[in-house]
Amino acid sequence: MFAAERRQLILEMVRANGAVSLRELARVVQTSEVTVRRDVRALEAEGLLDRRHGGAVLPGGFTRESGFPQKSHLATAEKTAIADLAAGLVEEGEAIVVGAGTTTQELARRLARVPGLTVVTNSLLVAQALAHANRVEVVMTGGTLRGSNYALVGSGAEQSLQGLRVSRAFLSGSGLTAERGLSTSNMLSASVDRALVQAAAEVVVLADHTKLGMDTMFQTVPTDLITRLVTDEPPAHDDRAATELQALADQGVQIAVAGSSAGGAGGDPLPAGRQPRRDVPLPGPRRGQVPGSGPQLRSATVMGDQPPAERARVADLRRR
Repeated sequence: MFAAERRQLILEMVRANGAVSLRELARVVQTSEVTVRRDVRALEAEGLLDRRHGGAVLPGGFTRESGFPQKSHLATAEKTAIADLAAGLVEEGEAIVVGAGTTTQELARRLARVPGLTVVTNSLLVAQALAHANRVEVVMTGGTLRGSNYALVGSGAEQSLQGLRVSRAFLSGSGLTAERGLSTSNMLSASVDRALVQAAAEVVVLADHTKLGMDTMFQTVPTDLITRLVTDEPPAHDDRAATELQALADQGVQIAVAGSSAGGAGGDPLPAGRQPRRDVPLPGPRRGQVPGSGPQLRSATVMGDQPPAERARVADLRRR
């Protein structure tokens, strides 16, 4: 493929999806990421797109939201790895909320095996993934269907969440920065996500590395409300993504990083010990928290990886 053809295809992909990672562009145009990076730089010089951490976006600073058909084909390996790792946070008999998104849909497929689980969601895709799980109770919000991401939004969805209290919220979005937190491109989706956050004692964000450093129009979760980020390993050359991860850790967010090669076909979890990951140590108490005022996890290690005695100790502290 000639350079002009490659760049035209890259431009069409960015226009169709709003944001595309360099890894995905290289796969589609069948060339190296180094070559794609040169093409993206040339297109940026012409004002046709903007470069971002490990990818390219529409010009103008804030990306528009992609539809489900486009997002479902982006960073699929990364989403699988993230879902595998995040599923280890959920325990039997727990009540959680799961927001809309292709990554949370992958998570839901793995949650079907957790007995006694109650899942509250505004996502038709999440509900569908759990529809045949005999031991999982699914509670759907009300609201108006938003067809682009198969989610229920609006005042009906928000009102149905009032008075709800669960242990964790699992959310994804369009962008994540240490300065602003999680954000999305749609006002209605952002409003429902904020209501989901208010219902949860902890907030877990699922975001692949292409969303790190991306900032979109509507904030959903400020950084100081994010308990944990589950993400994938950024490419070796993506220094900005690594910097963003460190900035999030410095603000007290627990970081769990799954290897992008992890994940089994058809939603099957990998056997123990086969999920490569890199955990970022916590810098200390959360912002505004008095040292020693509450239990502190020593690292971002997933609960499922801890010895049974340690897991029981942490669970007892949470109940207190």
